[in-house]
Amino acid sequence: MKISTILDHIDSGHMALPEFQRGYVWNRDQVRGLFDSLYRRHPVGGLLVWTTESKTAAHRGDGSLAGGIVKLLLDGQQRMTTVYGVARGKPPKFFDGNAQAFTGLRFHLDSETFEFFQPVKMKDDPLWIDVTELMKNGQDGHEKLIESLAEHPEIGTKAVKYSGRISRILGILEIELHAEEVTGADKTLDVVVNIFNRVNSGGTKLSKGDLALAKICAEWPEGRDAMKAKLKEWAGADFHFNLDWLLRSVNTVLTGEAKFQYLHEKTADEIKDALDRTTKHIDTCLNLISGRLGLDHDQVFFGRFGVPVMARYLDQRECNKLGPINEKQRDKLLFWFAQAAMWGRFSGSTESYIDKDLEAIVSTDGNLDPLLEQLRLWNGGLRAEAGHFTAWSRGARFYPVLYLLTRMGESRDWGTGLPLKANLLGKMSRLEVHHIFPKAQLYKAKCYNFQKPEVNALANFCFLTKDTNLKISDRLPEVYFPEVEAAYPGALASQWIPTDPALWSLDRYRDFLEARKALLADELNRQMEALLHGDTRWLASGATPKMEPAIVVGGISSEDEEAELETLNNWVASCGLPRGIVSYDYADADSGRQVAVFDLAWPQGMQEELSQPVAVLLNEEPATIALASQAGFQCFTDVQGFRQYVDRYMTSGGSNA
Repeated sequence: MKISTILDHIDSGHMALPEFQRGYVWNRDQVRGLFDSLYRRHPVGGLLVWTTESKTAAHRGDGSLAGGIVKLLLDGQQRMTTVYGVARGKPPKFFDGNAQAFTGLRFHLDSETFEFFQPVKMKDDPLWIDVTELMKNGQDGHEKLIESLAEHPEIGTKAVKYSGRISRILGILEIELHAEEVTGADKTLDVVVNIFNRVNSGGTKLSKGDLALAKICAEWPEGRDAMKAKLKEWAGADFHFNLDWLLRSVNTVLTGEAKFQYLHEKTADEIKDALDRTTKHIDTCLNLISGRLGLDHDQVFFGRFGVPVMARYLDQRECNKLGPINEKQRDKLLFWFAQAAMWGRFSGSTESYIDKDLEAIVSTDGNLDPLLEQLRLWNGGLRAEAGHFTAWSRGARFYPVLYLLTRMGESRDWGTGLPLKANLLGKMSRLEVHHIFPKAQLYKAKCYNFQKPEVNALANFCFLTKDTNLKISDRLPEVYFPEVEAAYPGALASQWIPTDPALWSLDRYRDFLEARKALLADELNRQMEALLHGDTRWLASGATPKMEPAIVVGGISSEDEEAELETLNNWVASCGLPRGIVSYDYADADSGRQVAVFDLAWPQGMQEELSQPVAVLLNEEPATIALASQAGFQCFTDVQGFRQYVDRYMTSGGSNA
């Protein structure tokens, strides 16, 4: 089937996208790559389509389908959306994504390269032609281009060669692509999704949530948009969730089960009502968690799969007319949430543990004791010990616990003496992580051989305002601690700093960490007791709480390496591009468990999601590089290679477009 015919079928509604397909995710690098391959007549792969009856086809977008038999794209969506967007100058009706990824494509007639429009670079060069304008105008556009080129004497006889290259671009629409069809009465939605997942085994498979959402949208086409609107609202408050998570929450509220199969039996009206109830309860949960526990943004919001259980509990209270949740019940529920998160309740078999917790809250009187008892028996005790703070980096599970303690307690800033509560005004008052013993000083002390897990140990972290962090700079505690204590007595103790000055020097750094871990564990137990309002049986002595050892790879290994990365980051900023995240903690998307630390990363790409995620990994083992690559990051293991990438694709490849 010719590409031009495929585009016509999309226009007429004879070809569309099935509802279960994800949106458009390609970036500009991939768009350039596809058009370069098409121009050079390299193979770009065929299509897989699901041939089915129009009247039963659940498709994406606002456009209507043609009558009779239609073809739904199973494999080839990204390629066909890209070609359609460039050739037609607009996205197809089923489009869901960022149209800038294919807007402004140009072709240089002499170098035969595709780039995105840059006014400074291209404005005085007639050899940069607009690919979209050419393809929209066809042969007329070809003739006009040749006429305009003839007005430039320096082009001369090259016009004939350039004419052939223009024809080659137009010829892209005449390329034949093989289209394999899936057809037959036995090809149900479940069967087709299974086929889709097999075909896309090398990419991102459809989840059970995708399938459930596809069935919902078959009856309620606006369902996906309604859910995405709520997700966007939460993202505006710095809480980032995905559709699967929201759908899981709707499922638990409506069915009392974690598995999506129970959602398939529900009608569109039931799901609409459940979505309204669920989002209301999630709002309540976020307010409780943010206001009482202080976990007020995404980077410290751990245990997100506890929220569906909380939402179900709140919904049951409402259905059983138990009235608003009181202070003791609220705090007991928050105690469960924090404990479930810190011990990794949902980091394994998520559905199974959600189901067990849902069973524990079936009581019609709002009793939470079975939920807490189940958690205690599962974990072997809920009292923290100093060893539980033996972790490193911001991706560690107890990093949010440190933030929680800072917010819940009476922690004070060392530059102002003021409590570090939420809603501090001014950009210099935002909380930042502070290394109590500066990294530079620890790396510089070669005689002690401090390793990166020690340098970035949780017990070496505290939270301060940005302004205070800058003022302390890289001074050692033995220098600035006495100043803080003199100006604001008790401010050090409010951040659980050992009071013995002998522990404030570099030679006692490891002893300092041990002493502070003990103080942090005591404070955590005290705050958890406060949530229980005296009912401390859940914290009674018992088996030591278990924590699966986290195997975390990667991370900055020396002061010199950190300085090199900081210089590189400054250079990126000087190019007009966003700064990367130093020591980016990469976590598993489902469990939230830290997996690796990437030296310098742009997890959303360097062009606001128009390019793939990028990571600079210096002096790293192959396992770290492989993990980053599997996660979709474009990896660079040397500074020069990364700079060439930025020069070629970011600054000259459309960063100003």
